[in-house]
Amino acid sequence: MCQVKLGAQLSEYYIAWWNVENLYDVMPWDERARKVRNTRDLKKNLEDWDDATLEKKLGQLAEIIKEMNTGRGPDILGVCEIENESVLRKLTEKIRADNLANRNYHVVHHDSPDPRGIDVAFIYDRDLFDLYIKDPNAPEGSDDRRYWFSHEVIKRAPTRDIFQVNFHPKAEATKPLILIGNHWPSRLGGVYESEPYRIIAAETLSYFSLRIQQVYGNQIPILVMGDFNDDPGSRSMTEYALSHRNEDVVENARTPTLLNLMWPLMDSGYGTFWFDEPLFFDQFLVSKGFLVNNGTFSVVKDSVEVIRPKKMWENPKGEYPQPREFGWKPRDPLGYSDHFPIALKIKNRNSA
Repeated sequence: MCQVKLGAQLSEYYIAWWNVENLYDVMPWDERARKVRNTRDLKKNLEDWDDATLEKKLGQLAEIIKEMNTGRGPDILGVCEIENESVLRKLTEKIRADNLANRNYHVVHHDSPDPRGIDVAFIYDRDLFDLYIKDPNAPEGSDDRRYWFSHEVIKRAPTRDIFQVNFHPKAEATKPLILIGNHWPSRLGGVYESEPYRIIAAETLSYFSLRIQQVYGNQIPILVMGDFNDDPGSRSMTEYALSHRNEDVVENARTPTLLNLMWPLMDSGYGTFWFDEPLFFDQFLVSKGFLVNNGTFSVVKDSVEVIRPKKMWENPKGEYPQPREFGWKPRDPLGYSDHFPIALKIKNRNSA
């Protein structure tokens, strides 16, 4: 479906999410954040991470991102596993090279307390979106003057935060669109042994989903995305993040229930990540604000997709298309990431 220009805005927006796998900057080890320097084995993994390696990694990522949205690139891209704002800006420059030179990509990033130094962030086209401030006249430093919020997840020690950014379509300053990026604790140490940490993250997400609806009204459109390190049917998603597969349940719920948009793809035979089997760790979820008839945004039907071009596969024998990762050592210079990106389209209802 083609996007239709409406002045400085579109009737539909293409939004993507990607765990880009260990996108670190190039700098002397002693100049990295202390939390990174204290992470076991990371120094060894980064000892040959030089300008040429970073340039290759950025080129591989940009190649896929440029192909999104039928060659126009995403309007907003959520990412995780990036070290800092600097390296993300380098990625935007690489994306804009050549055929996407007209994209006015900007970055929203917050340095999280994660010990590996990897964060969640957003890239957005500033010709299409601006950052939403609830009350520009509110006192300096108040929440009503902020456009991003870091919701920290604590599991004995801090981990990656849940990162909220408030956008609005260009020229529609009173139409907020809330995006929440997630990168939940991994399954390292065992699925069930590590599950309580993801439950903590799920409860944190659910709490702030409720707070957002209390502040902006229960019909506020909230788009949640991320690498949850759990499938849509996992307890963390269903019982604690209050994620559901039924639209009517979400629309009529009194709690901050979210519609999980990945369920229709669950029988596809592929996932977004591979560990002995395909797994749907990367997901989109939406609040009831996307479902009500008088909502400001809706999800375009059948637009949710896993982006997995053949060159990203790791199955020369025709087996399951496992994501071809860039990796550490041995590094695959033709790899991309250990996750496939996901994308969807949302419709801007009643555009001005």
